Amino acid sequence: MIALIQRVTQADVTVAGQCVGRIGPGILALVGVAAGDGSAEADRLLDRLLTYRIFPDETGRMNRDLVQRGGGLLLVPQFTLAADTRKGNRPGFSTAAPPEAARRLFDHLLASARQRHPAVASGEFGADMQVALVNDGPVTFILDTAT
Repeated sequence: MIALIQRVTQADVTVAGQCVGRIGPGILALVGVAAGDGSAEADRLLDRLLTYRIFPDETGRMNRDLVQRGGGLLLVPQFTLAADTRKGNRPGFSTAAPPEAARRLFDHLLASARQRHPAVASGEFGADMQVALVNDGPVTFILDTAT
């Protein structure tokens, strides 16, 4: 699994004009599921999302994670993150998990996140979503369970 994470002061996801997920300060994670990913990858990604140190400590250094800092986690399914972009001028999607497998893993990630963290919101799998955010820093990282 792959996630593009951004430290945000706020973020929300809208589907068909309705807000379906919103957080204040925290992490926005755009999540892609690759072919061959399973629950072990989802669990590892969640561990990293909750413990990746991207928030400042009292000296301004990135030494605090989401659990220490508090705040929200907004998980947004992002099919295109699993694309193969190594060559040509058009992405290939043979590296992405089939939709039902991807939905199952995203739902597993979301359910596990809600069990482990008090403030979790999400986008809607397979929907046309509009994501709005205020990137704090900006601070943006790619987390990949394959590496």
